Amino acid sequence: MCGVSLRRVFAAALVATGALTALPGSIPTAAAAPCPDIEVIFARGTHDTAGLGQVGTAFVDALREQVGDRTVTGYAVDYPASYDFLASGDGAADANSRIITMAKTCPATKLVLGGYSQGAAVVDFLADVPVLGTNLATPLSPAVADNVAAVAVFGNPSTKFGKPISAASPLFADKAIDLCKDGDPICSSGRNPFAHNDYVSAGLAIEAANFVAGLV
Repeated sequence: MCGVSLRRVFAAALVATGALTALPGSIPTAAAAPCPDIEVIFARGTHDTAGLGQVGTAFVDALREQVGDRTVTGYAVDYPASYDFLASGDGAADANSRIITMAKTCPATKLVLGGYSQGAAVVDFLADVPVLGTNLATPLSPAVADNVAAVAVFGNPSTKFGKPISAASPLFADKAIDLCKDGDPICSSGRNPFAHNDYVSAGLAIEAANFVAGLV
């Protein structure tokens, strides 16, 4: 092709479309994403929408509106979110790994830890609030716990037994909001199962975002 290799033609096309960033004297490489000002590490509830889930998505969107021009990213905790409750320990391990990675690579980023329902139990493990009936508590190391600027959980099972993160966590009690919708049987003595699915429409995602914005 007139002395020009196919590889160089392909690389040049990628640079032209913005897919790669060229470095002088080298083959273009993918541009590294900058560290966000704030990252929300969120565990969805049982069989919730893939990714952040409905509550997590609403919470992140509301937080973006509260923090002006600062950048906010969301990290979806990787775990089954199934009826195998013991697998929530996998979520705690993944969230722990993400926090360690962010503390190392983006130390100035404000981390927000959050979860809904079973995802709130994932946060309980990290916050050193053992979920009743398990011994899966895996509290964050103090070396990285300080990178977590705020915690927000919804429909937390431990709250039903008088152990909300905002009171029972030795790591995060002073920077946590633990929200339970009136009547929610998962986090209270209420008997209204519909309340457990009402956190977004009831405005509690916005309430949590207002709280967190004051800490980040």
